[in-house]
Amino acid sequence: MTLQEKTRSPFEHLQNTWKVYSRKKFVKYGLPFLIFTVGGSVALKEWTQIRYQFAQVKGVTNEEAEKMGLHREKKVTVEGVFEEIKTLDIDNWENKRGPRPWETTEQKKQ
Repeated sequence: MTLQEKTRSPFEHLQNTWKVYSRKKFVKYGLPFLIFTVGGSVALKEWTQIRYQFAQVKGVTNEEAEKMGLHREKKVTVEGVFEEIKTLDIDNWENKRGPRPWETTEQKKQ
């Protein structure tokens, strides 16, 4: 070792090492690919674990909801909604223009 190498700061050593390794193709392309692949696998593992963990959570019955102070609506079925839609008058309607963000309040009232 020369005197110049001994007096060099650790920061300069890291900087020179980074310059050498940043030119290599593996560090430029291969290492990010491996990190992305392994990181994606770990992230997917965590997400699926959360998915199955909350899939085991049971819902609250209507009686329990009433005890907690929640008032649930009546049960909605496809047939019930269809019956409601059948009673609507879809032949008589009026097109109403919505307000635009750039309009002033006087223009919106018109």
